[in-house]
Amino acid sequence: MPHLLLSAALIALLPAAAQAMPACPQPVMACERATPGGLALILPGRVSTVVVDDADAPGVRRAAQDLVTDLKAVGGGEGRLANVPVAGATVIAGTLGQSPVIDALVRAGKIDVSGLRGQWEGYVKQVVDNPAPGVSRALVIVGADRRGTIFGLYDISAKAGVSPWTWWADVPAQRHPSLYLTAGRVADHPVVKYRGIFINDEEPGFGGWARATFGGVNHRAYEKVFTLLLRSKANFLWPAMWGKSLWEDDPASAPLAQEMGVLLGTSHHEPMQRAQADWKREGSGPWDYTKNAPALRTFWRKGIERRGKAEDPVTIGMRGDGDEPMTEGTAIDLLQGIVADQRSIIADVTQRPAAETPQVWALYKEVQDYYDKGMRVPDDVTLLFADDNWGNIRRLPPPGQTRAGGAGVYYHFDYVGGPRNYKWLDTNAVPRVWQQMRMASDYGADRLWIVNVGDLKPMEYATSFFLAMAWDPARMDLAAMQAYPARWATQQFGPAQGPAIGALLTRYGQLASRRKPELIDATTYDLPSGEWARVLAEWNALDGDARQVEATLPAARRDAYYELVLHRIEAMTNLHRLYHAVAANRAAASAGDGATAERMAQAARGFFARDAAIRHRYEVEMAGGKWTSMMAQTHIGYTGWQQPDTDTMPALATVAKPLPLPASTLRAAQTIAADSGRAVDGGGVRWQRVAGFTAAGAAMIATPTTAPAIERPGGASPHIVYDVRWDRAGPMTLGVVAAPGLDARGNGKHRVAISIDGGAPVMLDLMAGETAETWERSVIENRRVATTTLPAVTAGRHRITLWLVDPEVVIQGLTLSPAGS
Repeated sequence: MPHLLLSAALIALLPAAAQAMPACPQPVMACERATPGGLALILPGRVSTVVVDDADAPGVRRAAQDLVTDLKAVGGGEGRLANVPVAGATVIAGTLGQSPVIDALVRAGKIDVSGLRGQWEGYVKQVVDNPAPGVSRALVIVGADRRGTIFGLYDISAKAGVSPWTWWADVPAQRHPSLYLTAGRVADHPVVKYRGIFINDEEPGFGGWARATFGGVNHRAYEKVFTLLLRSKANFLWPAMWGKSLWEDDPASAPLAQEMGVLLGTSHHEPMQRAQADWKREGSGPWDYTKNAPALRTFWRKGIERRGKAEDPVTIGMRGDGDEPMTEGTAIDLLQGIVADQRSIIADVTQRPAAETPQVWALYKEVQDYYDKGMRVPDDVTLLFADDNWGNIRRLPPPGQTRAGGAGVYYHFDYVGGPRNYKWLDTNAVPRVWQQMRMASDYGADRLWIVNVGDLKPMEYATSFFLAMAWDPARMDLAAMQAYPARWATQQFGPAQGPAIGALLTRYGQLASRRKPELIDATTYDLPSGEWARVLAEWNALDGDARQVEATLPAARRDAYYELVLHRIEAMTNLHRLYHAVAANRAAASAGDGATAERMAQAARGFFARDAAIRHRYEVEMAGGKWTSMMAQTHIGYTGWQQPDTDTMPALATVAKPLPLPASTLRAAQTIAADSGRAVDGGGVRWQRVAGFTAAGAAMIATPTTAPAIERPGGASPHIVYDVRWDRAGPMTLGVVAAPGLDARGNGKHRVAISIDGGAPVMLDLMAGETAETWERSVIENRRVATTTLPAVTAGRHRITLWLVDPEVVIQGLTLSPAGS
């Protein structure tokens, strides 16, 4: 976008894909011009007709009606839904074995459905000549099951120019008075079977918004959630559960999910399809299986009875009441007995073997200890591994392990707990999400992926990426991940602004990865050294870039732009301005400079007021006030892990009452970029450079992560060589900076090795001496650092070699500093 004066940092992030691309190179692709053998999907003056047989599932007809509406929004003309092929029909859709219309086309050999029958959520799309009398050419969509058909229909909506976020982020359809589909056939199906989100920590945001908009978290609110999931090719939901029960709060909600095709589950501490709120309302006695087993079995039985004939996966096991540990210690025998009793209930209610009902055992927090100490569940149960609540997967199944129930991952974009809540903004950098979930896929955890999205907004971008990757993790390779921001932004805002907006989102993720906003205060960065000024300058530059892009957008897209892009940048920039001003106020007061102290105090008060104005713009000014309460989450004034009741202005200082200043924690260190060395592959392992991994730049990762650990690094084993210049003689401290990952293999180690000038490699364990305190520091700073002291280093040039040991370690850089500094 040459007419924009974008910052150098943003220009560097514009993808090469922003250049000219070949037009319509793929089958069944939307184009603005006709192609040989293609289909005119939308034409001026023509009614867009979608055909779905009445015998098909209700959810299919819902999706077909949405497609009709979407095509009208794109083309500006008229549309209709028909139940039999009529003259001029443009789309004919249905489910194999459920749609007489589709089955007749298959018998006539009009469409190729080879490999489709029996495939979970698979679909075929094919441009077919003369599919019915009076129809010269149409797009035929065939689903292997009802969701396959639904996903095929919504895929056309997306290709035509309607975002999955059309309602949730006020993204207008991209208008095309004429639109064509290329000829050919496309078949697709998901790799991860269950793909979904968990609406959680939903007060005051989502809950307040739903009550203001729909009168409660009821079926009207959930209809919007269900539609978003299906448009995103997702199929699974853990519903909001802070004092809520989707099943009991509104008896219409669960049947609506069943009708639409969305699978419902319950969270890691709500077994047997029963919300925690159900027990609070109707439970009798303690939530303690050693004391109250009969009452709990009766309670759980009702959950399975209420589930009926749904396909919903059932959470089994037990945690303590209120998401607490069930007991002190690891009561394996007790939990195994609970699981056995729950499976007996399932078998008795369904009148089928328990193995025929999908079940999930969530290995969350202390429950993973049960697994690590030998507890096992029947082979048909899905093992749902979890991250550490901060995006670092704690454990994965052994590579190549085969279980009928498979394994999955419960991931977090939002969290309530230590070392501090983070639930105000989306601060999840896509490259880190990609690296962790790619590792999960490599290890075979591909049965269920679910992510805690908090209030859902403003997690739109990260949620889209997570669900897109879940559809087919292998398809989301490094190149696809790095192209994703521009592709996603283009879907929301069109090709003219898409690359620049994608670069904004990428840069935001980089800068936000430094530290969650709830963890930032006036002492986060060092003022005297200029660290605060450098960090603030980066945010100011990004804010300026975002506002320049906003000025190029048509008015109809500015609400969406604010919700999806500008709000998070503006809010984080303002927060940094606030705390920088507070730091400068305190420093000036301590130095006796009353005038500067007062000037910075006034600036800080202004930024604090601006924070409230930003919320007002989001909730009141955007989209006609549609998002009331959605940004009500407090975020300023934390003193512990739990949120403050209200946002509180940080304490300011005067010359008469100065506040103590923290001592500078900066060390005179030379930093070395992770990607500045020469990467050498070996032993079937290769290095990949992942751009934009942190605020500092790229990271280096090894692939495959399932490769064995290299216990004796050296020689031809994988390594990276860094040429450095050291300006003094004497002992040197060499540090390796890595992402805050964990030992997903369960070996308690997270290692690399270091050598200098061809010397013997020295092993470094980034998790050595791991405690709750060291883990907290790693997630607060979003990095791990391991150091070693080299006793006698001469001044001049040196060659430092970093050797791969544990393939899951992500290298973010090196540091050099005089020993003892």
